[in-house]
Amino acid sequence: MATEDRHDELFTELRRLSPKVTGGLVRMRQETYRDGAVPAKYKLLTALVASIAIRCEPCIRAYVKMVHEKGVTLEELIEFLEVAMTMQGCPGEEWALKAYAAYKDCVSGDQPATETACCAH
Repeated sequence: MATEDRHDELFTELRRLSPKVTGGLVRMRQETYRDGAVPAKYKLLTALVASIAIRCEPCIRAYVKMVHEKGVTLEELIEFLEVAMTMQGCPGEEWALKAYAAYKDCVSGDQPATETACCAH
């Protein structure tokens, strides 16, 4: 069984066993990343900057995919990556580069087969 399939299977089982807690992040994200006083794409870009700051590659890929789906332009993405780089210096550049690569993958339709972990659900 592929790693991603196994992860999804285990998540489904854990959610059935713990319905009040497991999956709570899904509900929280649905509420948080909706359009409100602040458009959803800016909230997602902010989450992407936070993902770069905490150096979570699965989160970076997930948030890049979400901002791409919200129609974020390359120019908008770059300005938020500049914030991440400014706040973190050299490490920020390295992790912003991962986000930029993920964005290029989204634009080209070349999504990696291994999109798993913390932000997949």
